Amino acid sequence: MTPAPASDAAPEGGGHRHVLIVAGEASGDQRGARLYEELRREVPDLAAYGLAGEALAAAGCEAIAESREIAVVGLVEVLKILPRARAIFRKILGEVERRGTQTAILIDSPDFNLRLARQLKRRGLRVIYYVSPQVWAWRRGRVKQICRDVDLMLVLFPFEVDFYRQHGLDAVHVGHPLVDEVPQLRAAWDSRPLRGAGETATVALLPGSRRSEVRSLLPGMLETVAELARERPIAARLIVAPSFDESLLRQLVAAASLPAGAELEYVRGEGRFAAIADSHLALCASGTATLEVGLLGTPMIVLYKLKTVSYWLARWLVDLPHFCIVNLVLGERVVPELLQGETAPPKVARLAGELLGDLAAIAALRGNLARLRPALGEAGASRRAAAAVAGRWRAWRLL
Repeated sequence: MTPAPASDAAPEGGGHRHVLIVAGEASGDQRGARLYEELRREVPDLAAYGLAGEALAAAGCEAIAESREIAVVGLVEVLKILPRARAIFRKILGEVERRGTQTAILIDSPDFNLRLARQLKRRGLRVIYYVSPQVWAWRRGRVKQICRDVDLMLVLFPFEVDFYRQHGLDAVHVGHPLVDEVPQLRAAWDSRPLRGAGETATVALLPGSRRSEVRSLLPGMLETVAELARERPIAARLIVAPSFDESLLRQLVAAASLPAGAELEYVRGEGRFAAIADSHLALCASGTATLEVGLLGTPMIVLYKLKTVSYWLARWLVDLPHFCIVNLVLGERVVPELLQGETAPPKVARLAGELLGDLAAIAALRGNLARLRPALGEAGASRRAAAAVAGRWRAWRLL
């Protein structure tokens, strides 16, 4: 996607009808697109610009830079993209001043967006934050800055409302948009359960939406498929994340040594939901994708791998019983989660092989995943988020 050129003049209608939206990764881009579509139902003449991916751009948001340019995982990995991130940061602030923007919607990506919120607040903007940073889990000291620089926090989980209100910040629980986006589909285990080692197992590979995590995880996932193929026929489906450059995936696949018994299919777009549901097992990067897989009822093994320094910094800063969001939402370790050295292909293949051959374990796992959709709240999250935003704009006399 090529960023749209900025116009020479502010849009007709003034800054109060022109909102800045900043989404720094694929999942935020998807959330932002749904929110913007609903906002335009509330405010038909609303225009938006900012840091966007393909989904936001398709919804009509003017992209002055691309979300994927700052999408990385790990504290050390961030250093590599700092020069570009700083350039985008300056460009956003320049556009805010040039256009006379009065309000901003910042979506997830706290390392970038919390710094941006501070500068926007200094320039007099009203700042709305959508998808809360996990300050309740790590770096709690950030909550003071959030309360100072954010006017409204839209949260996905009910417990986050109490956390922010205890600190004096206006917070609204809107629910999770994935409840609307991920359909309820018939699962592979319902139509063709595996009953013997000679049957073909379909395995979905979800290596993530950031180049750094894909480089870290996909080679190991492919090696795991090769290990599994020594025991039974394997049909692998590589799920291409929205807005991701497929050329990197093809490079990594070309460098892998998949045996003749392992087929590989690329799956893109909305078809990914049906492909995941029709898989017996998923190997999944930690993140929003685990919620998609869980909502589809597909058993999964979640992988998380950082550079060594990033890992030890995270261990020092994070205080959580689980790193997989599915396990956090359900309050127990339902889904196997493997970290760092545990993601070695022989170990993952051993666990995957055991799981594929254990119908009782699969049934228990799927039964627990069925609790996920109710736990994420009712349908209509994007609509509720838009209503909350428009309501605050009216209260602030920006509409």
